[in-house]
Amino acid sequence: MAGARTHGDDMDIGIFLLMQSPEGAPSQEVYGRALRSAQLAEALGFSHVWVAEHHFINYSYSSQPFVLLAHLAALTERIRLGTAIVPVPLHNPLLVAEQAATVDQLSGGRLELGLGKGYQRFQYERLGIEKSDDHARYDEAIDLLCLALRGRPFSFEGRWFQLPETLVYPQPLQRPVPVWAAVNSTVPPVVESALSRGLHLFSGALEPISKMIDMRRRYAAAFAGAPGPVRIGTQRPVFVGESEAEARAAVEQARWNARAALSLRHEFGRVEQGRVTVAPLPGEPSTDEIMAEHVVAGTPDQCLRQLRRILAGSGADLFNCNFCFGALSEAQVERSMRLFAEAVLPALREPVAQTA
Repeated sequence: MAGARTHGDDMDIGIFLLMQSPEGAPSQEVYGRALRSAQLAEALGFSHVWVAEHHFINYSYSSQPFVLLAHLAALTERIRLGTAIVPVPLHNPLLVAEQAATVDQLSGGRLELGLGKGYQRFQYERLGIEKSDDHARYDEAIDLLCLALRGRPFSFEGRWFQLPETLVYPQPLQRPVPVWAAVNSTVPPVVESALSRGLHLFSGALEPISKMIDMRRRYAAAFAGAPGPVRIGTQRPVFVGESEAEARAAVEQARWNARAALSLRHEFGRVEQGRVTVAPLPGEPSTDEIMAEHVVAGTPDQCLRQLRRILAGSGADLFNCNFCFGALSEAQVERSMRLFAEAVLPALREPVAQTA
């Protein structure tokens, strides 16, 4: 796999594109920035570009990730292309399989398919879909989707989905397509369900860094029983600056993302004319706390130490950098990406002494 792999080729470093705009910038501007960031990521040696899926809100302009990835497939040659994540309950799983296979073909086998349930009731309501905590239906939809991506005729008899013999066109180039599931690392049934299906795991993007869970250790038996090797991915806002003061100023922009996400997750935020309204939240962390526990930000040396701390605490072998958060300018994002590639990635590739 081409791109930024570290520590003896056991670590990938990618980028994540949420494509938010607090000020509600024109779509052409937001998409132009995203395309340029993805192309720059490939040129700088990052391994993946992952795109979000959200609907009807300036928290993310990325509403059709497969269309975006198909375009990125034509603009890039090596970087892997991922969804982070497709909210499965909003879709027919067979249509997701068709779109995923199409992108896999167009990209020459570079797709990584990230799946989840989604958390914004606002989006469910506007699509006329009931948001449910029923994990059994979600699991069945994933089983059907993965079966459809095997590239062979299949039938399916489940509680919610029944299909006579069916073959998805096109078939994917990769066999199998890597499939990832967004999981809460503190909920054993969810983690164990994903592992039993051989899904790679996305987790650890929300909790304080000091409280991250190494799922390989916590769920050692479930990992041992998985049908194949399982990867763990995580991500954080990242800003690499020439000075700590520069990074501290930039990190204030991460508050917008956090306030918007929490208000939508817990359903106390309002969306007016397509824009989520955000305000300071009770008990918000200080800038010092954000720097220490929630982001990778600072000088290259500070970022390297924080990244190693995250990887050690989570057991992850994929880390995605969210370089573009809040209202950072494109110039700020580009400088941060370049400095990360020049000063952090080379050091990260160096072996780290292991302690007993």
